[in-house]
Amino acid sequence: MSAYWAFLADPASYGWDDLVRETRAVWDGVRNAAAQRNMQRCEKGDEVLIYHTAPDKAAIGIARVVRTAYPDPNNDKLVVVDIEPVRPLERPIPLAEMKADDVLKDMSFVRMPRVAVQPITAQQWKRILKLGG
Repeated sequence: MSAYWAFLADPASYGWDDLVRETRAVWDGVRNAAAQRNMQRCEKGDEVLIYHTAPDKAAIGIARVVRTAYPDPNNDKLVVVDIEPVRPLERPIPLAEMKADDVLKDMSFVRMPRVAVQPITAQQWKRILKLGG
């Protein structure tokens, strides 16, 4: 059974469109200790919600982990994973809408937006897919 994750991305640095253009990416640049622990738990086949931070502040697309955690080639104290895009959400889901939704308001990244890799429950994942099309 796969797990579900939210990966937070700064669209000015690297966002959904970059991932789609490259077709596969090393998800790096994650330095927060909690996010690093979460990334170490990512398994091949896990589903990933790509969330754009400011200025978009919205869930944008669905990706998949294609390589589990391995040492960051640029910093051996960190780990990275490889992901590939699956599909964009038909409708981006703004943060304000997630905060107002009874199922999504308790998502960890809605409450702690500075942790760049966070788990999502199966119930929250289903709700994201329903809202996003």
